Amino acid sequence: MADINEDMLERMRRIKLLILDCDGVLTDGRIIPLPGGEETKLFDAKDGHAIRMAARVGLKTAIISGRKSFAVRARAKDLGIAHLHELSLDKIRPYEQVLVEEGLTDEEICYVGDDVTDIPLLRRAGLAVAVGDSVSETRQFAHIVTSCPGGRGAVREVIKLILESQGKWKEAMARYL
Repeated sequence: MADINEDMLERMRRIKLLILDCDGVLTDGRIIPLPGGEETKLFDAKDGHAIRMAARVGLKTAIISGRKSFAVRARAKDLGIAHLHELSLDKIRPYEQVLVEEGLTDEEICYVGDDVTDIPLLRRAGLAVAVGDSVSETRQFAHIVTSCPGGRGAVREVIKLILESQGKWKEAMARYL
């Protein structure tokens, strides 16, 4: 990961909502087709736990995905994700809808993506993050590139950085210490 400078810290301190792509961010990007047209995906338990930790200290999360999947809906419900938008190949409309519903500005959003479909939101978000195994075109628009790949701890890495910058990581960890 790149060095975190004062500009990055200031961007992280303003974040109130973390918006995530799903395939390639919350998962490693592999999709397993099932009979009947459904599909399944693999999610990282550490990423999920970090989402729960973030929620306990006031950082909300949302998912904007280009695909529709029962597995994603179930995971979002299980983790208490505030907003889920599926079948969003053009991610700007659901992004703007979430901003209106939450009463937030671009500067208060962290967006995490991995592929070219995420570039429009990376360009708008106050903190743009590309996961470690994202495509080179996407990395060009990121303020931060995680050391972890998508679906393997990248989301936890981002959450920890944000909460540490906001002085909330110790509070999130308090129940375990």
